Formats: sequence, C-alpha cells, structure tokens
Amino acid sequence: MEAQFCCCEMFLCVLGLLALWFLFRWYRELATVPNKEDKYVYITGCDSGFGKLLAKHLDKLGFRVIAACYTEKGEDELKKVSSDRLNTVHLDVVSTHSVDKATAFIKSLVGEKGLWALVNNAGISVPSGPCDWMTIEDYKPMLDVNLGGLIAVTLSVLPLIKKARGRVVNVASVFGRLSAFGGPYCVSKFGVEAFNDSLRMNMTAFGVKVLCIEPGFFKTSVTDINLLRLNILTLWNKQPEEIKEQYGDDYPERANAMLKKNVLNWLDADLMKVVNCMTHAISAVHPRTRYSPGWDAKFVWLPLSYMPSWLSDKVLIPKVAQPKVAVH
Repeated sequence: MEAQFCCCEMFLCVLGLLALWFLFRWYRELATVPNKEDKYVYITGCDSGFGKLLAKHLDKLGFRVIAACYTEKGEDELKKVSSDRLNTVHLDVVSTHSVDKATAFIKSLVGEKGLWALVNNAGISVPSGPCDWMTIEDYKPMLDVNLGGLIAVTLSVLPLIKKARGRVVNVASVFGRLSAFGGPYCVSKFGVEAFNDSLRMNMTAFGVKVLCIEPGFFKTSVTDINLLRLNILTLWNKQPEEIKEQYGDDYPERANAMLKKNVLNWLDADLMKVVNCMTHAISAVHPRTRYSPGWDAKFVWLPLSYMPSWLSDKVLIPKVAQPKVAVH
C-alpha cells in the first residue's frame, strides 16, 4: 500500500514539473522582436499555399515582406491584396541566374540593415511512387527544387542574414523524419533536415537562428489528390510490361483507392496552423528549434519515426497498395 502511495506521489510530482515546464516555455515564447517595420523577410514559393498566406499575414503584422513567386500571376495576385511594404520578385530556385538576380534586388532593398529572415518554402511533391518505377532522371527535378534550390537560395543571402543576426526558416516535413513512401520527396526532405541541422550549428557563433518547420498533411497544391492520382497514372504508363505484371493491371486503381483512404482523411484545411508556426519562428525572441504543426505530425508521424524500423514498417506497409506478387 505504501509502495503504491509512493508511486502515485512520484507520478504527480513528475506531472507537476511537466506542467511548470510547459507554463515556463509558453511565457518565454510570448516575447516578440521589436521594430517589425524595419525587418525584411524573404519568402520563397509565394504563388500559393503556405507561402502566399504567410506573405499576406506578415504584411498585415507590419514586416517588410519580399515574396518570391515563380509566376507573374502569383506576383500580381499578392500585390492586389497587400500593402506598399510588400515587394514581389520572380524566382526559379533551380536557376542560378534567377537566384542571383533576386539576391541583387534584395541587397538593394535591405542595405546595411541586412535581411532579418529567409523562409525556404518553395517545393514540389511529384513524381512519387515505388522506387523500382523510377529512374535517376525522375529524382533530379525534385531534388533540384526541394533541396538544391533551398541550399542555393540560403547561401545566396546568408551574408545578409548574418549582418542582421537574423533567422533561416526551412520548411521540411514529417516525411523528412520518416520515409513513408517511395520516390524523391522523402529523400529531398531528409536532405533538408540534414542541411538545417548543420547550418544551425554553424550559424550559432554568428547569432543567426536556424529553425525547421515539419508539417503533417495539409490541404495545399502539394497534396492535391488529383495531382497525386495523375502522378501515379503517368508513372504507370511509363513502366515496362515486366513491372506491370509484377504489380498487377489493377494497381493504379488500388493505389488511388489507398491514396483516397490514407491521404484525404488526414488532410487539414487550416493552413494557419503552419503559418502561425512560421510567424513565431520569425517574430519570437525565443523561437523553437523545430515546429511540428498538425495533429497527425504530433501524434502519429513523429512518434512513429522514433519507433524501431520493424514496427514502423508493420504500421506503414499496409497503408500502401502492394504488388500482385507480394510475398506473405
């Protein structure tokens, strides 16, 4: 009886300490940086989704936003709904000329103040599919955008960020911690995580903070179900007969059914959950090293990433359509 009482007392003590820790962290994270109107924030991938919403949100908060868009349409749409503080710039992250041109424009804007923050948001999600459907050429475009482009943009403005003792905010994914499907997407996001970690350690001496956003499933153009279905069909049509025999003629239909079941049900339409994390990373005096917006990220994908591989495999493999010849 006495032992049970001691265990209960210890549990309550631990619970109380955890509550105090969360209260302290909440209070510490309330403080925001001053003089927002003097701070420039460079955001990539502002044509749609998180980037576009973040640009509009930071503009309303008073930051001087530099919104990089891939299309003229994206630039025009942002200008119509933003203040005069917001500047747009064309950016193709895989083009050295485009990156350098955008950097020169930013230098002319920020002057001696430097650049307060860079948000590396630009990214693509297809092609994705079984690894044996892919060629190295299928991997290159996504690696060039999601990883190579992110690194190129960061290095191009890093001297300006060091001057301001500012921040780099890298948008990775929970699938940079857990590889749940084939193709280059998870590979590119694992790379983002590695670059983020090494940059964070390197920049500590310069007073530059490097933060990482790891969203779960959110309803954006990257997770558009029609895009993902078309991706499967396009890859399938390229496959030789040997692969089609191994996977079965009905594989595209089964894969699309699993997509609908396991992606649509997870999609969160509240993009502000991610934008609020990005905003905190930019504006908080004491930002977090990592943010994991989305309940699926917090309670499914990240916990699963810490599990033994045999266990995570048992959870994930049934969520993906299996080849006809699958050995049981």
